[in-house]
Amino acid sequence: MRVELRGITKRFGSFTANDSISLTVEPGQIHCLLGENGAGKSTLMNVLFGLLHPEEGEILLEGQPVRFENSGDAVRHGIGMVHQHFMLVPVFTVAENVVLGFEPTKSLNRLDHERARDEIRQLSERYGLDVDPDAVVESQPVGIQQRVEILKALSHDARLLILDEPTAVLTPQEIDALIEIMRALAAAGTSILFISHKLKEVRAVADVITVIRQGRVIDSVSPETSEADLAALMVGRSVSLTVAKEPVTVGGASLELRDVVVRDDRGLVAVDHVSLSVHTGEIVALAGVQGNGQTELAEAIAGMRRVESGHILLGGVDITNKTPREILDAGLGHVPEDRHRDGLVLSMSVADNLVLNTPRRAPFARRGTRQLRAVAENARELVARFDVRTTGIDASAGSLSGGNQQKVIVARELSRPLVAFMASQPTRGLDVGSIEYVHQQIVAERNNGRGVLIISSELDEVIALGDRIAVMYAGRITGIVDSSTSREDIGLLMAGASHVH
Repeated sequence: MRVELRGITKRFGSFTANDSISLTVEPGQIHCLLGENGAGKSTLMNVLFGLLHPEEGEILLEGQPVRFENSGDAVRHGIGMVHQHFMLVPVFTVAENVVLGFEPTKSLNRLDHERARDEIRQLSERYGLDVDPDAVVESQPVGIQQRVEILKALSHDARLLILDEPTAVLTPQEIDALIEIMRALAAAGTSILFISHKLKEVRAVADVITVIRQGRVIDSVSPETSEADLAALMVGRSVSLTVAKEPVTVGGASLELRDVVVRDDRGLVAVDHVSLSVHTGEIVALAGVQGNGQTELAEAIAGMRRVESGHILLGGVDITNKTPREILDAGLGHVPEDRHRDGLVLSMSVADNLVLNTPRRAPFARRGTRQLRAVAENARELVARFDVRTTGIDASAGSLSGGNQQKVIVARELSRPLVAFMASQPTRGLDVGSIEYVHQQIVAERNNGRGVLIISSELDEVIALGDRIAVMYAGRITGIVDSSTSREDIGLLMAGASHVH
């Protein structure tokens, strides 16, 4: 199906998310929409899928203008969308999820299970999706759950398939399988709009790449365009895509986990007898698909979640189940996974956020009185040193971009004496330029002799930063390997393999 977007403009109040965007997707084409988080990609796709209505512009299908009142209209016109966060009912089977809302029925309006299964088997075989119709969705790995989402779209005769950041939660093997599925769909005539900010994947699968930045189309280019050139189009300047690391001397353990067990919010074991050491002068990168216990482990180390058994040592001192304040005072620098919830007070100024972990200490307080001049001097120094782009130190943290909010947290945590530094998802939601900067700061901390633990679901980041890579699956460490290990072998560990070649 040929799809044209002409001059699409979408505003939210005074903010323009899409600014007169035009692009065309040809039948059987894989058209990649590349841009940083916040560039306007998902907003544009929500307009195309009928979830949002544009202020200006039009959508044409096969040359005819259409207007979608809702997503049901888009589905009826042959458009399917696989969202970044899956829209599945976990306790339903694959078959029940695929036919949900369009159930084939027998007499008395009862679901015709056999017909639903047959339809899914036929679709699975036609597109090589290999899904068991009777499997309960919550029992399936995320790669299979994504196939179920694709099947849902195809079951409604989708001729254009929108995939919004489809690789965010997949292992390398699952990503390779998804790329093969996309190629098979395109070969069968399905048009695909693939939204991503990952340069390697876009170049691997695209027929055409359209880059958008700050809500505008910057250029449409071929997949032969280099990663460096694509990155420059995304952020408007040249960016170094490699992390320079010098050899350093590794010393004793600065952070130790000994047989640690932690439960999640449901009371289930999320961290299952994990032991790991991070030494001075090294970066240990903890890899794994999101949801395998990494979040709970980081929260336990930082004192935000109770350790059920085992011990956590910082510089040889047992900090197990200490308060977050006590752990920070003991010398842990911590960049939390959710910067809005746990890293910043958005309504407070940049200056105040830069002393959140030391507000009562000299020179920022004396005899219980805040020393405003010292707070301001500290802020001016750190804003300059860490290149925080802000209208002023009195601006609220909430007024900053995501990249600059992250710089405030990194600046605060690295501006005091540390025993070890831990960062969870340190570059999530950041543009390529901000990623480059944060990586440089992390490596500098390691070069200064600190032990550094990075927790990331981005495999490129794990490989670029880690001197050693530990992989978590289902709450356990499945392997600890060095950074020269292949992506394929790390992917096997992420999928639960207990060893690799």
